Amino acid sequence: MDETDLIARAVQGDEEALAALYNRHAPALYRLAYGLLGDAEDAEEVVQDALAYALRRLDHYDPTRSAFTTWLHTITVSRCRNKRRRCWLPSLRLADWLERGRDLPDPDADLEAVVVADEEARQVWEAVQQLSPVVREVVVLRYWGGHTIPEIARIVGCPPATAQSRLRLAHEQLRRHLHPLSTSWSPAEEAG
Repeated sequence: MDETDLIARAVQGDEEALAALYNRHAPALYRLAYGLLGDAEDAEEVVQDALAYALRRLDHYDPTRSAFTTWLHTITVSRCRNKRRRCWLPSLRLADWLERGRDLPDPDADLEAVVVADEEARQVWEAVQQLSPVVREVVVLRYWGGHTIPEIARIVGCPPATAQSRLRLAHEQLRRHLHPLSTSWSPAEEAG
């Protein structure tokens, strides 16, 4: 069913539509929260809280202001910030993060290339975890969430130029941290 129809039905109190919206968006919101918080239990808690809040307030969603997913991501990022303020969060090993939902490796793949790629991914994730929370939000939204600069700006509540600047700052910090890998991992400058 079309998302606009689901939202309209859910606003009217249709339980099936509410459940469908929850099930449709929970996995992506979990990935976002997990990327920002680095803890499975905290991410699950944030997603449940964010979706419960959003579904109770569907009548406040304005499709002329943003896409529904952008609205949900804004709520989720806000809940992640609140969670981060309330407790210390451990850093996350990329290997642990990648193990969730990971497909079995291709038996024909070059083992050395796989090992090198895994090590580079681990180092990149460790570098991402070293970024300040404000800068990390932009990186996770861009590269794990697939959002454009204007969408990121809307989600984190800043002007697009600030979101772009934070992404540029993240690139610079990641390049410095990953100097040995700078030739194999160099994100393109994002224009939006």
